[in-house]
Amino acid sequence: MEVAHLNQKQLAARWSLSEATLERWRSEGIGPKFLKRCGRVLYRQVDIEAYEESCLATSTKMVATQVGAG
Repeated sequence: MEVAHLNQKQLAARWSLSEATLERWRSEGIGPKFLKRCGRVLYRQVDIEAYEESCLATSTKMVATQVGAG
């Protein structure tokens, strides 16, 4: 079974974020789980999708509640 990975540049492009934002998120413990091996940061596709799923909302009120609680 092959596990799909994205590097920092690919994930930044997927989410239209800067790579610096992802770097900051990692240092603050925000965002999807990541793998660091031999100085390279990789994100497993399954972890990216799980993080995206956790960010889904059905109303703006729900988003405000999640932000206040987090």
